[in-house]
Amino acid sequence: MRRNRKWAYGIMGFFALISVGTYTYNEYYLYLSVYLWFGLIYGMCLQYGRFCFSSAFRDLFAVGVPRMAVGIMIATVLFALVGAFVTATGLSTFHSAPTSLHAVIAGFIFGVGMVFAGGCASGSLYKTGEGNGSALLVVVSISVSQAIFADIGGWTNKLVPDSWRESALAKGLPEPINVSDGWLDQYLAGYVWDQPTTTFAKMSGWSNESVIGAFLGNLTIGVVIPAALLLLVVYVIWSRKGYMRKNLGEGQAAPRFADDLAGYWAMITANKRTAIAGLVLGIAAGMHMLVIQGLRVKFGVKNAGTLLERMGFDFGISVNGTVFDPGYWYVTTQEAQWVGWTMQKLGSEKMDNIYFGYVNGIPNPAVNPADWMSLALIGGAAVMALLSNEFKFKKTTIELATWAMIGGALMGIGSRLGLGCNVGGFFVRVSQGDPSGWLFGLGMIGGAFIGVKFFNWWTERKMAREFEISEI
Repeated sequence: MRRNRKWAYGIMGFFALISVGTYTYNEYYLYLSVYLWFGLIYGMCLQYGRFCFSSAFRDLFAVGVPRMAVGIMIATVLFALVGAFVTATGLSTFHSAPTSLHAVIAGFIFGVGMVFAGGCASGSLYKTGEGNGSALLVVVSISVSQAIFADIGGWTNKLVPDSWRESALAKGLPEPINVSDGWLDQYLAGYVWDQPTTTFAKMSGWSNESVIGAFLGNLTIGVVIPAALLLLVVYVIWSRKGYMRKNLGEGQAAPRFADDLAGYWAMITANKRTAIAGLVLGIAAGMHMLVIQGLRVKFGVKNAGTLLERMGFDFGISVNGTVFDPGYWYVTTQEAQWVGWTMQKLGSEKMDNIYFGYVNGIPNPAVNPADWMSLALIGGAAVMALLSNEFKFKKTTIELATWAMIGGALMGIGSRLGLGCNVGGFFVRVSQGDPSGWLFGLGMIGGAFIGVKFFNWWTERKMAREFEISEI
């Protein structure tokens, strides 16, 4: 529709106006604009390819359709390919996460939550851009639950093992960080930080920046081979039977190896729209790292906190002089910062914990680089939905709103326990050869499976009740 195109062009023009206007005011805003335009690309790709981890697992476990799961693996491998090049040049912004059982548990909680909510963290953002009211509630729930959970204390401190508390206190974190009255703080400083950080390259005896480490260790061993094996499992369990029935027919000779190769490839290329979106998404995610690191070199900084201080925005900067500035695609933390900043302005102290006060800060959303990325992601999804006539305001219902809030809260908790969501905890880490990403993904798959089984039971129970009422 013509009206939709006007709105789409209007959104693009608004973002362009912001970029040009802020750059004219101060060249440091170029750093924020990079996040904005890559966020726009992510939103357009997610909406175009209908990328959602929740949908991927729901389609796979509930109805046996592997399209989205395959698309996610394609995007991961392509991001890993570009990421390997960036890493080999020494311009990567990625840092490995601690690797231990906590990633599996966190992924499990997150996986259950995203099925309950009907969308993952990134999927809920792009669906918000389509006008989905339930998705917006998921984003709000994730944000609020993280901000509250980051500062949780009180009776929960009684659940903290003495070893965690002692290890956290021994680190001597600076004021105003108070780890003695924060469950999550003691979990992070007393347990998670004590776990090893590594990559498949380092595990193989190579440095990440070496060509062999980046391309053989992190890319091939850490991503391509596991992804190929995972897709093989998907093919054997969910795709093979249907492909052979369709192409060989009933009563034909036993399938040959060549037939299985053809079937495997057909599964990967079954949906060109998803494949194209995965291709662009993977390349963009890798280029994002390269551009941000180039700007850090240009401006002589390691974190955007320094740029904000130079521009006179010192409120909400962490005790280390930093703000959340991952240097690549990430969601959930910046949304939690929105709530943290608001609560701080309303009088609730949010800078005395590790999550906000020591690492990420709570800068004004108007000058927070990662905030620009998330808002632009929503805008990019809106642009693509408008251009394809798929934009529509969808009101939520009480039932959907309830599940959205519950699922969002679980995703928020899982994100904080795992130091990331389906994007930061899985997609980015896996693509950069971080084994903790696969652990988070393993837990996420398990949680999604349980979530789907629960919903099947819930739906059957609900239908049985409605049938009984109609009989009466």
